[in-house]
Amino acid sequence: MSNKQESIGLLKETNAGIQMGVSTLEEMISDIRDERLRAVMHDSKAEHDELGDEAHRLLLEYGADTKEPHLAAKAMSWMKTNVKMAAEPGDKTAAGLVTDGCNMGVKTLNKYINQYKHADSAAVSLAKKVIRCEEKLCSDVKRYL
Repeated sequence: MSNKQESIGLLKETNAGIQMGVSTLEEMISDIRDERLRAVMHDSKAEHDELGDEAHRLLLEYGADTKEPHLAAKAMSWMKTNVKMAAEPGDKTAAGLVTDGCNMGVKTLNKYINQYKHADSAAVSLAKKVIRCEEKLCSDVKRYL
């Protein structure tokens, strides 16, 4: 696979992960009771939006289109979030779901960085920015668990 193809592959997977994060945060923000936790999630959503814009820009530079998250993954995430929040509403549940999502995002992006070894530095850098964003959000919500 060429450097360009690997870069596009990594960017598409990174973008799909960002979209999953944004979607989940959008679903949960209105259910958060604690103002500080709501602000943390709102700020993280804004950061994810900026990272998504960067992913789109880089994909356009390569002449590639964006990738939607897999429908099954999106449906499972939506179901898990909404069922858990309905069964156990509250900030503790939201923080747990966010932690699970962040950990999955970090794991998945590291897998794709390793898979697309020849991706260019801009694609790898963006994936690593998303990883840092996920790790920060996970750390920021720990006290609500």
